[in-house]
Amino acid sequence: MSASSRPQPLRRSGKPQQGESLFHIELTFDDNRKLADVLGEFDANLALIENKLGLKAVVHGNVVVLDGDRESCLLGKAVLDTLYKRAGTGTAIAQGDVEGAVRHLKGGDSGVLPGFKSPEPFPSFGELRTRKRTIIARTPAQSAYIKALQGREMVFGTGPAGTGKTYLAVAHAAGCLERGEVDRLILSRPAVEAGERLGFLPGDMKEKVDPYLRPLYDALYDVLAPERVERGLETKAIEIAPLAFMRGRTLSHAIIILDEAQNCTAMQMKMFLTRLGEGSKMIITGDPSQIDLPPGQSSGLADALGVLEGVEGIAHVAFTRADVVRHPLVGRIIEAYETKR
Repeated sequence: MSASSRPQPLRRSGKPQQGESLFHIELTFDDNRKLADVLGEFDANLALIENKLGLKAVVHGNVVVLDGDRESCLLGKAVLDTLYKRAGTGTAIAQGDVEGAVRHLKGGDSGVLPGFKSPEPFPSFGELRTRKRTIIARTPAQSAYIKALQGREMVFGTGPAGTGKTYLAVAHAAGCLERGEVDRLILSRPAVEAGERLGFLPGDMKEKVDPYLRPLYDALYDVLAPERVERGLETKAIEIAPLAFMRGRTLSHAIIILDEAQNCTAMQMKMFLTRLGEGSKMIITGDPSQIDLPPGQSSGLADALGVLEGVEGIAHVAFTRADVVRHPLVGRIIEAYETKR
């Protein structure tokens, strides 16, 4: 945290613009190396904060001076204090972390689940840990999602591509598996729901299904060491389970992730949800705007969200384009499609 901060009225020459509220904060940090990590090379991170919040920031040694309106300065202080504290854990501060901190703190409690609202002026950051890395939420909806994953037995995460719903689900499941909280991690997608596509692909079952589950594999290898993933696949601690082959099973002491759930039929979704066994948790992710089912078939994801609304133990976090954490252009592409359809 910063050693001290002194908010003051801003004093400068010239008359303020009509309605402009001027403010001045001086932040003193006690560790220059950590501060350098926060500010970035050639103060690039600080420039990004200036641009995102519309304030002026100047560095004098271990002092950062913020000038602007009151809200922007207080938000800038919260962002810098957050990143400084994070730098103290040895975590490298990338520009994505800066943007995430700004978006998260600026977003307040928007999109947060009932019961998960922050009593503080700024919401707390959700956090997931594995031995390989620590993942910190970049939007309030991501924090709500992480808290739901940690506290509910069944979680639905819906929204556009790039919001982190699948990645965070896999990271949470991988951490639980590493800590011994569950015995198995089961990954499933409905891309091969009827089984007919499998015959056109070479190899055994794993090789046939791999192309459909590649996004889940990518997330696994990002949060777990490669040898841990390979060992898990060999011992069946990590299992690939096409949706068509889930019928009749009871899945106990496991975390089960169903990805691309918008392409399940209502019957398939009911079948999947009723596989939940003792000591298990289910995470269902999907994008309701990208349904690939044949005409006339309704999405099991949309059906389940309507049927299960208000059921105890189930949480639903709906992401929007504001939660896209990939390239900024992805958010603009999604917005363009939404406005022109």
